[in-house]
Amino acid sequence: MNQTRLTEFSLLLIAGLVLLNGFLAVMLASNQFNYQSLSIVVGLIIGWMVISLFVRRSLSTADPVLLPLAVCLSSIGLTIILRLRPDLFIPQVMWMTVGLIAFALTAVVFRQIEVIARYKYLCGITGIILLLITIVFGVDISGNKNWVILGPIRFQPSEFAKLLIIIFLAAYLSERRQLLTFATRHYGPLTLPHPRFIAPLLALWGLTMAMLIIQRDLGAALLYFGTTVTMTYMASGRLSYVVLALGMFFIGSVACYLLFPHVQIRIDIWLNPWADPTGHAYQIVQSLFAFGSGGVLGSGLTFGYPTVIPEVHTDFVFAAIGEELGLAGTAATLIAYILVVYRAFRIALISPTPFTMLLAGGLAIITALQVFLIIGGVTKFLPLTGITLPLISYGGSSMVSSFILLGMLFAVSEAKAANED
Repeated sequence: MNQTRLTEFSLLLIAGLVLLNGFLAVMLASNQFNYQSLSIVVGLIIGWMVISLFVRRSLSTADPVLLPLAVCLSSIGLTIILRLRPDLFIPQVMWMTVGLIAFALTAVVFRQIEVIARYKYLCGITGIILLLITIVFGVDISGNKNWVILGPIRFQPSEFAKLLIIIFLAAYLSERRQLLTFATRHYGPLTLPHPRFIAPLLALWGLTMAMLIIQRDLGAALLYFGTTVTMTYMASGRLSYVVLALGMFFIGSVACYLLFPHVQIRIDIWLNPWADPTGHAYQIVQSLFAFGSGGVLGSGLTFGYPTVIPEVHTDFVFAAIGEELGLAGTAATLIAYILVVYRAFRIALISPTPFTMLLAGGLAIITALQVFLIIGGVTKFLPLTGITLPLISYGGSSMVSSFILLGMLFAVSEAKAANED
């Protein structure tokens, strides 16, 4: 236990040095250094140390790497946001503080992980309601109808809905894994269970199509659909589900491309952004220039021109990292994400129950898929999706939901350790 605390404390200190170094580099280079901002940064570092001590009192053997990785990625994000939009630095610090508190509360609440599994339908229905609220009452911002505005508050319900749906899927699939594995009905070359057992999966497919059509949210559609299909495969081990799902999504996507102009634009600028470099493809073209000018070590913080990219602090923050921190900075960021996903899958592999295994695996999948989709979009490997880079992009909903996700993983890792004892 002492070694675990020492490891976590040491890594948290390193993350603190990352934030302090980035803060001083940006502030001194722009001649805007002041002790008030420095005190806020120091207070944030002390805050995550206190959170670490708090959660260790209840979960003494949980994974010691998750929280340091989270605050390290958030430190990179805060540094980049301070560079790109200094006016948003304090709000992002506040959202990170809320996220840290949410991490601690989630870790404590999810100690009773099997109790939460009993309320799977409540979680699933609540998640779907949040998505429907977005579809019906969502506001179009930057081309995506995935925001809900309540007075002065603007948030993305889908960021929280994905966590509830993963809890539902983990509980539902763990209970029906034998039915999914030993299917009895044949549909041509495919072998599937009775339709009533896969009805929730079909409902999620319908929701993803609605997101694509009504919300114009390609990223969320891919995220939910990919996670659902992968978790189903994890529970059953049957490729027939993957083939069926990919076929359904392909048919739906082709229909959307033929029927809806906004889908056509996304695909067209992905295939050939140079056909309209100053119009619809302006973001992706500038992103490619940013990566090309960054080189190995980058131009240095405050010495590049990433601000010419519209919404660079949200959708294209990875391009800013590529330009000013270069290959070294992007590689370090990717390694941190890889470590998060690796630790999540490691927790899943040694989890004591099928539910916790699927829960940890689902959280790992959705994290990996989200990072892959956004980085693939800004590098033109995939069509632009408009989702955020977890823990780095500016945004309160994304920041808080990412810390809740890690708090769930933290609690599952403690359940694993307790079972081993």
